[in-house]
Amino acid sequence: MITKRDETTLSLMSRVQKFSLFVGLIGLVLSVVGAYFQYQQFLISYLFSYIFWISISVGGLALLMIHYLTGGTWGLLIRRPLEAATWALPLMAVLFIPLAVGLSEIYVWARPGEIASNPLLQKKSWYLNASFFLIRAIIYFAIWLGIAYWLKKCSKEQGKHPEGKTVLRLQRLSGGGLILYALSVTFAAIDWVMSLVPEWTSTIFGFIFGTSQMLAAMTFAVIIAGYLSSIESLSKFFSSARFHDFGNILLMFVLLWAYLFYMEYLIIWSGNLPREISWYVPRVESSWRGVSIFLAVFYFIVPFVALLFRSFKRARRTLVGIAVIILLSSLVNAFWLVVPSLRVEGFQIYWTDLVVPIGMGGFWLAVVLWRLQNAYSILAPMPVEEAMEHGG
Repeated sequence: MITKRDETTLSLMSRVQKFSLFVGLIGLVLSVVGAYFQYQQFLISYLFSYIFWISISVGGLALLMIHYLTGGTWGLLIRRPLEAATWALPLMAVLFIPLAVGLSEIYVWARPGEIASNPLLQKKSWYLNASFFLIRAIIYFAIWLGIAYWLKKCSKEQGKHPEGKTVLRLQRLSGGGLILYALSVTFAAIDWVMSLVPEWTSTIFGFIFGTSQMLAAMTFAVIIAGYLSSIESLSKFFSSARFHDFGNILLMFVLLWAYLFYMEYLIIWSGNLPREISWYVPRVESSWRGVSIFLAVFYFIVPFVALLFRSFKRARRTLVGIAVIILLSSLVNAFWLVVPSLRVEGFQIYWTDLVVPIGMGGFWLAVVLWRLQNAYSILAPMPVEEAMEHGG
């Protein structure tokens, strides 16, 4: 039964969606100004902003597939927010165009003059070249969009026919999809981030990149779950025990990211090889060190300590607050992954570093909230209730 209070709560989503679209348009105008006056700095800002926002969408795909494979009430409650995040993937495919056009401004291997004077780039030119880079990007988007399409199609069939072969089909699709996800995200991490420093190599960086994507997607889902729990007709499903589950999943991803990152750093540090440490030196031995300390504190220590407390995980507002801290730190993490490799002269922040992620996020959030409004329309059945009744 939809109450007046629920109608007011749901209408808030519509207002936020419209405001997000307005912010996106303002950000677009300011970004064009930034591109005109400081094209390279604009592209640097654009790249780390793009890495952040697409991480939530692609990470949402991974979480959906994990849920379809393993089951559990936690996934039923955040399935619609995760599906909505994947609806932004077509938008992100279009937003990749500015990066494709400005490759030579941010990737050294895309400059013919640099290749001619660098023997290492000449050896890697069979892989690191503009044509092959764009072909690989098309393949990544084809994989992600294809998986998202079939997951949505099977999810709709499951809603109509909860009993039958649809569950098995979703499991099989998710099993193969997770393999494709792991491969595509690994190569995307190499192409979009690692190749900013062609001398550097890491066999685990793709795993770290994928873990950060799933962490960002989970924090977004927790924030939306906090909002949905305020809807009276849905609040009975979002119990403290469910938020406790969300908190445990967040804790798992925080620990996994920290473990992988620390082990990579420890191995590279102990090896003390010039090529191996070339990526870390500007981040730990220069004015960028402050950003590294910020991430250590707010991307790991604070969430880790907070999520150890059962009472924090079971309290909706507290857990949402922790998720907001992690999500904002995820943006800083994207900044930290990209920018120090390009602004080698030291720590610098340009005004485009603030405008571009906000503008891009406005469009991204507008698309996602538009989808959520359809999923939780007061004119349609509540999807959470249907899923709980049928057990997924």
